[in-house]
Amino acid sequence: MAKINYIGSAIRVIMWIFVNLLLKARPSRDYFSLEQFKPCYFAGMIRTGLHLFLFTALVFTASTTMYGQEKVHWLTFQEAVQKAPSARKKIMVDVYTSWCGWCKVMDQRTFSDPEVAQYINTHYLPVKFNAETDMDILFRGKTYTLVRQGKRSYHELASELMRGRLSFPTIVFMDEQMNLIQPIPGFQDAEQYMMVLRYFGENYHQRMPWDRYVQHYQGDGLQVPTSQQGRR
Repeated sequence: MAKINYIGSAIRVIMWIFVNLLLKARPSRDYFSLEQFKPCYFAGMIRTGLHLFLFTALVFTASTTMYGQEKVHWLTFQEAVQKAPSARKKIMVDVYTSWCGWCKVMDQRTFSDPEVAQYINTHYLPVKFNAETDMDILFRGKTYTLVRQGKRSYHELASELMRGRLSFPTIVFMDEQMNLIQPIPGFQDAEQYMMVLRYFGENYHQRMPWDRYVQHYQGDGLQVPTSQQGRR
């Protein structure tokens, strides 16, 4: 779960080694006397500095690319619906509001985790859906709109996806045919959420109930009996 921390630590160690090599390569004070001065010492320093610069640029480029690839590729609900028939992936909908504090925490701590992001991008069509959007959405022949209710408003589609229980954040899972599987309310950290992602992403929900799945879950791999039936 802490791949980014390991990469950052490795980069810092390598940079420290190269900086020390550069310092050791510089000429001593005696080399600047008129009798002992040799231009080759400056050439050695320049070569070492150039190598350090090129190495730093390479590491920075590689790490920037890596971080970019680990972000969740969020879609709108309409985009996911359009992609679903050809993508043959389940849809994962993060239902949030602008005032929801735990929604922001889940963005920072859970969806930013590289393992979580990679798994989501591989197995799902991920959707960010604001439960208070005023945009009309057409889905399966029905138009869903914003319902204004005093100071608070809610979107009809959010209410339907969450089965009428407006709690944020809520993650909604839909199958490859865009049928609702289950909404999962509440904040979850990266480790907890990986369990949920794999439960639906690898169809364990079709073979066993959630409590049985949790008993057999082992983080990097699952050893579960295929004979168990049920749902969460």
